Amino acid sequence: MKTFFDCVPCFVRQALDAARMATDNEEVQEKILRETMRVGAGLSFSQTPPEMGREVHVLVRNLTGNADPYINVKREFNGKALALLPEMKKHMRQARDRLDVAARLAIAGNIIDFGVTAHVGDFSLEKIIEDSLARAYAVGHLEELRQALAGAKKILYLADNAGEIVFDQLLLEEIGFGRVTAAVKGEPIINDATMADAEETGLTKLVRVIDNGADYPGTVLRKCSASFQQEFAAADLVIAKGQGNYETLSEEKSRRIFFLLKAKCPSIARDLGCEIGGIVIKDNARV
Repeated sequence: MKTFFDCVPCFVRQALDAARMATDNEEVQEKILRETMRVGAGLSFSQTPPEMGREVHVLVRNLTGNADPYINVKREFNGKALALLPEMKKHMRQARDRLDVAARLAIAGNIIDFGVTAHVGDFSLEKIIEDSLARAYAVGHLEELRQALAGAKKILYLADNAGEIVFDQLLLEEIGFGRVTAAVKGEPIINDATMADAEETGLTKLVRVIDNGADYPGTVLRKCSASFQQEFAAADLVIAKGQGNYETLSEEKSRRIFFLLKAKCPSIARDLGCEIGGIVIKDNARV
């Protein structure tokens, strides 16, 4: 997906959010904002939003010396999500359609996205879960996913955010831990999940977990490690969580990909043809 004009104010807002998390020094914060606008002026709109967004966060890291400005919120939401796991398992026990409920819970976790807003803490995760369980799909290729899963032996699951990866556990269990490899980011970027988050939340005890060797808030294949690219090419089926993975892989046709996300911004909603807030299971084989 290309970058829309409406994405530009979001990059500036991300820069300010990250700068404030990384340092209290207002002079450094101002420098980050000015550098963000300077660098942004030279970027191509043919790039995906995560490619442009990464440049913002590289600036923040370089100018503050803080390699992981979001580390505290990642730990916070890993803990909050783990505390909700028993309640989510209760929903699974009561489910008439376990795949549907597991997918809805995984999508509910996609609200934990500090790339879209710095005010995730203002939301009640419990209410988000209830909304996701009750809301109609804005794009609902659930039956296509069910059929694709039935024939897939090697599934690559592209994780998105810290905290969210706890919500993913229910779907991973429903799919079958033994045939899934989960992929996290190779280095910290916004609040995306890394191997440290996978270990902290117990994901590494459930499935094989790899990292993609990159620090983009999505999956930019050409920037990922050779070993990850091999895993991607060998997968029978790819499940990609979150907006960043949709933005970077929506035009990728070499693999069957299902995108699971909550449409949290106007540009994503417009590209998907749905309303803001819509919950989405999108099959890349469908036009």
